[in-house]
Amino acid sequence: MPPLITREEALRLGRIVSHAEIEELVERAWEARVERFGDSTDMCSLVNAKSGGCAEDCGFCAQSRHADADTPMHAMMEPEQMLAHAYAAEAAGAHRFCMVAQGQGLSKRDFGKVLEGARLVAEHTNLKRCASIGHMSVERAKQLREAGIQRVHHNVESASSYYPEVSETVRYESRLRTIDAVREAGLETCVGGILNLGETEEQRVEMAFELAAINPTSVPINLLIPRPGTKFGEREVMEPWEAVKWVAIFRLILPDALFRLCGGRIENLGELQGLAVKAGLNGVMMGNFLTALGAEPEEDRAMFEELGLNVARQPDNGTNPRPDNRSGWLEGETPNVIEEHLAVSPPVSLDVRLWDPSTQLHYAGRRKTRSRRPPTPPRVTEPAP
Repeated sequence: MPPLITREEALRLGRIVSHAEIEELVERAWEARVERFGDSTDMCSLVNAKSGGCAEDCGFCAQSRHADADTPMHAMMEPEQMLAHAYAAEAAGAHRFCMVAQGQGLSKRDFGKVLEGARLVAEHTNLKRCASIGHMSVERAKQLREAGIQRVHHNVESASSYYPEVSETVRYESRLRTIDAVREAGLETCVGGILNLGETEEQRVEMAFELAAINPTSVPINLLIPRPGTKFGEREVMEPWEAVKWVAIFRLILPDALFRLCGGRIENLGELQGLAVKAGLNGVMMGNFLTALGAEPEEDRAMFEELGLNVARQPDNGTNPRPDNRSGWLEGETPNVIEEHLAVSPPVSLDVRLWDPSTQLHYAGRRKTRSRRPPTPPRVTEPAP
């Protein structure tokens, strides 16, 4: 479906500042969301399957070798470890699970572990299955599909006109080629970016319309968490009402996409997270993020339930149209793990251990490089008389 607003209207809405006007915009975005998706939701969870030491220079990321921040490090998880995190995500009420690895391409060995992890999650859970593993060929994308992956995440990060400020080692065009490869392999696409990298309002609108042209199944939006030692580490977080406004604008530009907030929503939105949900979200990334802590799963569920949205699992986890699985690959009913425990009187204590970067990542401090002495200037001798 084409955007519900023009570029000119999006720019005008981007300039509003009064809370009353933003609340009117939120109501408009809420109507668009309910009209297309009803009360269904799409809640995600992830595991940072491989972390740190990335050779790319993305300016927002502490995992980059180019950053001066302490680097979260661990090698690729074993497939059984990925499955353990998937079990926890399912028990916490997530509808889908994403295996994430840093970098722009995996070794053959690490890629094989992701494939086996996907097979285990497909066999032993009823979660939708996603992967985020950097650039890939059509052949690798097809292998992911055969292993049970249904959707691949690969962000464009920012507007094409601002992208050179984000990365010099990863070309914007290369990102588009990966997205095309994923689509050619018959997989769903998950493509979004990050707000507050220093882009202008015009470039935020530009990114939203570029995403509309790509037409991904899912659009995750991150709000910058400034990390000291990274290129954008000195920036301030977004003002909460400003963040809510842009969530609503993106919803109106991308009315058919599964729209979710991921990293930075707690730091940037604070107490306005619920209003951001009303601004048009289908879901959020539940629990923790790649290298940062998130909200408790019950808090995330409550934000949606307060608006009358259904966070419980359903047959294929959605109503018609299926908001979280357009291809309809997953058949059968998914057990309501959380609801079954809550229905017991007295309630059973459920200990869920989600991915926790505070305890499951080893942070390697930057090694101080010794300053090099300036080279000795060449000795000049006078020519013999």
